[in-house]
Amino acid sequence: MVVKYGGNAMTSEVLSDMFCQDVAALQRLGVRIVVVHGGGPQIAKMLDEVGVESRFEGGMRVSSEEVVDVAEMVLCGSVNKAISAGVGAAGGAALGLSGRDAGILQCVRMTREDGIDLGNVGEVREVNVEVLEDLLDLGLVPVVSPIGAGMGDEAGVAYNCNADVAAGRIAGEMRAARAIFLTDIAGVLDGDMNLMSELSCSDVQDLIDDGTITGGMIPKVTYATDAIRMGVGAAFITDGRVPHALLREVLAGGEDGMGSGEGGTVVTLGESDADSHAKDA
Repeated sequence: MVVKYGGNAMTSEVLSDMFCQDVAALQRLGVRIVVVHGGGPQIAKMLDEVGVESRFEGGMRVSSEEVVDVAEMVLCGSVNKAISAGVGAAGGAALGLSGRDAGILQCVRMTREDGIDLGNVGEVREVNVEVLEDLLDLGLVPVVSPIGAGMGDEAGVAYNCNADVAAGRIAGEMRAARAIFLTDIAGVLDGDMNLMSELSCSDVQDLIDDGTITGGMIPKVTYATDAIRMGVGAAFITDGRVPHALLREVLAGGEDGMGSGEGGTVVTLGESDADSHAKDA
């Protein structure tokens, strides 16, 4: 299972403790978990403190070298270690890592069709699955910060990766049973702000095309669907502000394993998607 942890749930000490408790509890139950975390609020705070400007385009933070330096300092430092230490304090065993470590996240510079320059935002091309599997075999929860390394001649370049992008790609490469994206809204909402509890991959694309899904939700749903097409069983986009949100989604899903039914959106390979997937295979 790959869990993306971010949003305002990270800025609440109570919710952060609950998340770490959930990870530790699932680990004790034998669930193999990889955590990929964000840290947008913490990065924004530090950027303000050091006087570095930044902006968002299509849900992605435009990342100059200065922005990446700050993001790496925050994500790979205090945020990453607080999560891994929190899991340990809750009775689990976790190891905090940067995506640059052992080439876990190998990236190229992301480009957009509209020509907007995002700077050093990374598009994950390869994942070192072997090192993550080795850590899981050792009984550790890898806690990965989404700072990636360049490839080839750019091996020394640091890239700021959207955490949803990184989590989706890791889940896909590992063929995880589930990818869970903990966010700071109830899930995917329709035009009337009502929760859509279940969507297929083709539904997601239609909602992006008609403008229902916009902004920061686009990376979540896009990389959730990519992960599913790579073999992930299901992707959950759910409200990380709910106490013990992770444990609730994993353990309260009933026989079909489709989440707690008390919030969030599950994205699956629909019938038309499955037919197309089978033809491609």
